[in-house]
Amino acid sequence: MAEGESLLFPAAVRQLAAEYGTDKAREALDRAALTDREAAVLRLMARGVSNAEIAATLIVGTETVKSHVSSVLAKLGARDRTQAVIAAYESGFVAPG
Repeated sequence: MAEGESLLFPAAVRQLAAEYGTDKAREALDRAALTDREAAVLRLMARGVSNAEIAATLIVGTETVKSHVSSVLAKLGARDRTQAVIAAYESGFVAPG
C-alpha cells in the first residue's frame, strides 16, 4: 500500500469523499449508533488495515476484531467492508488524507 493511500481504489474513494458529509449519509451513520470501539475499528478499516493489524493496534484478539467488524457491518446495513468504508467516507466520519 502506498503512503497514506486507501486499500480501496484510492482515486474512487477520493472521488466519493469529495462529496462526503451529506446529511443523509451522516444521519444513517448516526442511526447506526456505533460504540466507541466499533467506531475505532471502522476508522482503521477505512485506512485499509487488516483484522490482525487492527487487533495489534487495539490490543485485542482477532476474534474480537471480527466481532466488531460484524457489528459495524450489521449496524450500517453493509454487506462487506467496502460498503462500510464507503459509508464512513460519504458521511464524513472519516476524511481522505
